[in-house]
Amino acid sequence: MTVQTKVLDYSQDDTTFEGYFAWDDAGAEPRPCVLVSHAWGGQGEFEQARARDLAELGYAAFCVDLYGKGVRGASPEENAALMQPFLDDRAMLQSRLTTALNIASQQPGVDASRMAAIGYCFGGLCVLDLARIGAEVLGVASFHGIFYPPGNTEGNEIKAKVLALHGWDDPLAPPEQVVGLATELTAAGADWQIHGHGHAVHAFTKPEANDPASGMVYNEAAANRSWQAMRNFLEDLF
Repeated sequence: MTVQTKVLDYSQDDTTFEGYFAWDDAGAEPRPCVLVSHAWGGQGEFEQARARDLAELGYAAFCVDLYGKGVRGASPEENAALMQPFLDDRAMLQSRLTTALNIASQQPGVDASRMAAIGYCFGGLCVLDLARIGAEVLGVASFHGIFYPPGNTEGNEIKAKVLALHGWDDPLAPPEQVVGLATELTAAGADWQIHGHGHAVHAFTKPEANDPASGMVYNEAAANRSWQAMRNFLEDLF
């Protein structure tokens, strides 16, 4: 088995996006595909590395680009400015996610009936929104995601299975928001899990995260345990 990758341009309306597709070249059978939704700075090497990791596990993986080709943040201020319009307009966010999901499902070697999504930080919010809108995914996994609902999905049934991998001391999603997510998912009929990692804060999967004042610190144990939990989750889905 050899992992193959390619950059894949796609478009929506007048915007061009740059996806990243990874798969292994062993066998000809269609395989499940996992979307990888990026953090607030835009798609980068971290997300691409996770796509390659997923390909090594036998899945196809597609890194979403929400901001547009070449549009990336280089500082917390730039990252926040890129992310904020999507927090303000969740319908726009959901539309771009759906486009990326459709593009991924059309790739050679992908079994479009077996799709899932994972996301980090802002990307965790994104994949939860895919579940909330009833997108054609069997399950979603949010790593240190943001939990507050979008405001346009009340009353929807959530058919996708949901896994939230959460740093318990994350200042961006305090315990009351964790309970709120559980309440929301229960009301929507979802099959859900929330894994709380003690002594972990936001961005606990990111090795470069080292900003205790902002509540963003890498935690190797939580990173490893959450990845294993995701692996178990995907095996259960597919």
